[in-house]
Amino acid sequence: MKILVLGAGRMGLGAAYDLAHNSEGVERVTVADVDEGRARAVAETLGGGGRVEAAQVNVEDRARVVELMRGHDAAVSCVTYFHNLSLARAAVEAGTNFCDLGGNNAVVDAELALDAEARAAGINIVPDCGLAPGMVSVLAAHGAARFSRLDGLHIRVGGLPQQPRPPLDYQIVFSVEGLINEYVERARVIRGGEPLEVESMTELESLDFPEPFGRMEAFQTSGGTSTLPETFAGRVRELDYKTIRYPGHCERFKLLIDLGLASGEEVEVGGAPVSPRGLLGELLYKHLPADGPDVVLIRLEFAGELAGAGRAARLRYDIIDRFDESTGLSAMQRTTSFPASVVAQMMARGLTTRKGAVPQERCVPPDAFVAELAARDIRIDESFVP
Repeated sequence: MKILVLGAGRMGLGAAYDLAHNSEGVERVTVADVDEGRARAVAETLGGGGRVEAAQVNVEDRARVVELMRGHDAAVSCVTYFHNLSLARAAVEAGTNFCDLGGNNAVVDAELALDAEARAAGINIVPDCGLAPGMVSVLAAHGAARFSRLDGLHIRVGGLPQQPRPPLDYQIVFSVEGLINEYVERARVIRGGEPLEVESMTELESLDFPEPFGRMEAFQTSGGTSTLPETFAGRVRELDYKTIRYPGHCERFKLLIDLGLASGEEVEVGGAPVSPRGLLGELLYKHLPADGPDVVLIRLEFAGELAGAGRAARLRYDIIDRFDESTGLSAMQRTTSFPASVVAQMMARGLTTRKGAVPQERCVPPDAFVAELAARDIRIDESFVP
């Protein structure tokens, strides 16, 4: 089994690590990046008994991408989301299974529109395979299968510093562009059984986790539900996704948005055009920490009637994953890139339940996926709550 990882950044490193060290049957891992030196550095860092190779590729070079994909059973995109549609099309041409880390609803919708072409090519195109959307989508399918009637499905996720520092009590754990995107685009939910959209950074709530975290906050953000509103339409009355942060973060960041600093429309400053969003991104990179030990908090709550039990219940899945000192991988790398690696391997092994361009909650076997997470020490703490 040969797997291609596109992008040698943090998530590319994480996916390649998992393929080289946590997986059986992977004979070669190719890490490809526009900067061949960076790809080579990742390959040398991972070792992997010579199984990890480096390659140079500009993902905008369609012919080169197709050529590279053809030598692999599956490809994982760990590059910025706006490349994913062209990469999915290249995968269809190459006849190579493809998954990505997602991050934008419109791009995902366009990828899923390739379903007929992907089925004709005998491959899978599975977008949004990171953390949220991603892992939580399969966990949603896993928990929902235990209910004969599902009234509510509520997903809460946060990637956070273990030691928060002002002014935002946040550190950069993935792309700043992706973060801003989540905060400004509208969020897909189900209300009263109907899919609809709501404004991000609204509907603030409090929730409690074990110490040292204690009381946290959560608010609407875009992208986290991805295709779940379509998948669960007619099956659940209430479904939403909120991002978890330390208390006060939402109010402080929303002020920046309300002042127009997340706008992509240029303004003139001193006679020169300036992109507020570009400036905000640069300032966040400059002023926010990025390398401290992190933690990922995940909570899914299911409410309804348990299958075979004939009684109402609320089931909770909690995951707390921390920076791994033994490998140097952050919690965000583990919970984002490891699930994508697992999906890539399932596609390559023919373990998905159907071919084509399809959301992972409809084609990834949930029990097998959860077992793979546990093998990587990403474990669900399951409980029933009042």
